[in-house]
Amino acid sequence: MVHGAFKSFRHEHFLEQKGDKVIVKDIFDYVSPFGVLGKIADFIFLKKYMQHFLIERNKVIKDYAESGKWREVLEKELL
Repeated sequence: MVHGAFKSFRHEHFLEQKGDKVIVKDIFDYVSPFGVLGKIADFIFLKKYMQHFLIERNKVIKDYAESGKWREVLEKELL
């Protein structure tokens, strides 16, 4: 992360071919700002929110990858 709301933020994707499937693993690490207050926010809601965000985001990526919708995005980028 270069700048943003978090003190630090790192999100990596790892892809592994298993037969005719691709397994995607996300490594997600962040540190909330504001010291103790950030840690409290993490405990109360932020960790669960970020997990939900990644799960929903990955559902969209999976849908685009498996349905061919990715072609539409690529075609728009090439225009």
